[in-house]
Amino acid sequence: MTRRSSRPARRREPVELGIAELVPDPAHPDGWTLLIDGVEQSYVDLADPTRLRFAYVRRIASVLDAAAAPNRPLRVLHLGGGALTLPRYVAATRPGSAQRVVERDAALVALVRRELPLSADAGPRIDTADARDAIQRITDERYDVVVADVYRGAQLPAHLAGTGFAAEVARVLTPDGIYAVNLTDAPPLAVSRTHAATLRTVFADVCLIADAALLRGRRYGNVVFAAALRPQRLPVARLAAVARRDPVAGRVLHGPDLDAFAVGARPVDDVD
Repeated sequence: MTRRSSRPARRREPVELGIAELVPDPAHPDGWTLLIDGVEQSYVDLADPTRLRFAYVRRIASVLDAAAAPNRPLRVLHLGGGALTLPRYVAATRPGSAQRVVERDAALVALVRRELPLSADAGPRIDTADARDAIQRITDERYDVVVADVYRGAQLPAHLAGTGFAAEVARVLTPDGIYAVNLTDAPPLAVSRTHAATLRTVFADVCLIADAALLRGRRYGNVVFAAALRPQRLPVARLAAVARRDPVAGRVLHGPDLDAFAVGARPVDDVD
């Protein structure tokens, strides 16, 4: 008699942005990777939401960890949902946090909710909308952290990359709030240099966190920015220490180092 494997099966179905696949982690029975058109988008461990597989997600998590005292609930707006990795992380590390997720792909939201369900006390509010449209409709809500992890193809969409959108984010932040944004780039890192200049036209304190090899111009990868309205708000020393200890060692550029990185770069406005 053939024994049936208890190993979870791969799920594959169309969503609005392509073909989504949920691939089980052979080393962790509760681990799943979300792919869209064959490209890895998210990883979640349903049993341990604090186990973050991707380095850029750990870098964003370090910003969330440093945004307030440990265990203090946060008000977080997530632009881009994926498999809801970071909302799960915040719910686990900061119980009682009020979270809202804006995800454009309704079919993806339905898939994730069905196959990778959240516990009743951890579930964020999820709205199906374009990130910019959603944030422009916010009137009286204010957030401690706004996280932007939105892709069209492999890039941050143009309508989320200019000074106009940065100003909209600044508008919905609390005075001590922090904006964290993920983008991808390749040598000579022109996109990242331009985005540094763009954020600095709106925010008083900006830093960049990335793989040290990427910053040396040796590879393609993710760049995470953190930005705050208040000068010297960002806990740069803490972020740098966490980045150095990461399995994929990273660096933080801030102050004169970020000046040198962005020298000559021009901010992008919405007309551009």
